[in-house]
Amino acid sequence: MLETIHIFHTNDIHSHFEYWRRMQSFIKSQRIEFAKLGEPSFLFDIGDHLDRSNIYTEATLGKGNIKLLNEAEYDVVTIGNNEGITLSFEELYSLYDEANFEVVVANIEPMEGEKPEWLKSYTILQTKYGTKIGVIGATALFDAFYRELNWQVTEPRKILVQLANQLKKEVDIVVCLSHLGVTEDELLANECPNIDVIFGSHTHHLFERGKVVNNVLLTGCGKFGVYTGHLTIQFDHKTRKLIKKEEIVIENPILPETEEEMMFLSNLAEEGKRLLKTPIFQTTRSYNKEWFHYSQLSQLFSEAVLDFTEADCTMFNAGIFLEGLNKGIVTNFDIHKILPHPINICVIELTGKEIKEVYLQAQNEEWPLLELKGLGFRGSIFGKMLTYGFSLNKSRELFIQGELADPNRLYTLATLDMFTFGYFFPNFKYAKKKYYLPLFLRDILIEYGKKLYN
Repeated sequence: MLETIHIFHTNDIHSHFEYWRRMQSFIKSQRIEFAKLGEPSFLFDIGDHLDRSNIYTEATLGKGNIKLLNEAEYDVVTIGNNEGITLSFEELYSLYDEANFEVVVANIEPMEGEKPEWLKSYTILQTKYGTKIGVIGATALFDAFYRELNWQVTEPRKILVQLANQLKKEVDIVVCLSHLGVTEDELLANECPNIDVIFGSHTHHLFERGKVVNNVLLTGCGKFGVYTGHLTIQFDHKTRKLIKKEEIVIENPILPETEEEMMFLSNLAEEGKRLLKTPIFQTTRSYNKEWFHYSQLSQLFSEAVLDFTEADCTMFNAGIFLEGLNKGIVTNFDIHKILPHPINICVIELTGKEIKEVYLQAQNEEWPLLELKGLGFRGSIFGKMLTYGFSLNKSRELFIQGELADPNRLYTLATLDMFTFGYFFPNFKYAKKKYYLPLFLRDILIEYGKKLYN
């Protein structure tokens, strides 16, 4: 007997729900038709389904995303870095308490205490014909962030290889939900041919027909719900072997629009606004934002950062401010509109000489107009790099907090975590640093606003 099995899969939705209703309507109708033909089907999500830049996700702390996954009848999911490191320990621990699906992540666990009940290293699905599918999963190794949040995350590839080799003795098919990125997926495929399919994500890559590496099929469906993956596999019950692996992607924007699709999106936005409309403080003035200059808002934010971290100086880009701060009552919704990013503050230890180099690098004339994507940034353009508490005089001498800096002395610079990944300032990657999690930029501004105005 030849058994045909279908697996639909999504990844890196990032709370972009523009095509959610039509996507899920299509998947549901397809699964019904396959069931009529006697062909089993499953639905997976490969992480970063939530993104706290979305006000519905922010207001529900991701629980609204779990509700949507439940309604869509997902079978198995793994977590991405947006689930893993943009929520507090307690928020992630309870995130999937109401989930009607399995959550597989083999490489994280609490640093202390018991694992949450939902957290599994693997699960085994079984079709009505008795075919067993072992599902393993892992998430990206953001070790420094997880440690600050009291989670222990371990190198994923070794664990996945062990699990795959173990499960291969118990199941007919092994698949992996990988929120690791395409490079890691290729390394995993080369190292472990016992995995039949690696469902990919994290690097937002798109494989319209999949990609075969070492006889392992890799998938990737881009980002923001633009594509849905559809894997078709055939299992030969006589030989107990997988004889077909075929991947296609469905382009969701061209699917038929569903009834009340706009109402669905409007309702999510309104629910988010309603929950975030709580007053937090009342200003006596307005604060303008500028993308190419210093501004009243950037000054206020610099004061908030230095007050919170007690660092010697701070640096951030003006493009982080999407709106200004109006005079009067300020709500969580107002602050979220200004700073929607899932970005944290990081304090880095640098010598005076190194800070001078950073200051000179920050004068890069190409950066202000850079249309930055990723690294947690949710704005339009990078904007001017702003420095507070340190500057160079006409003789190119560095001053920190008004005093001539010692080139050999260590100072502390508070900046955005996205600058520590090595893209803009390579030396940040290896310097001693402390991340302040789970607070986002908006949380730091909120606490300072309360201190200033309440």
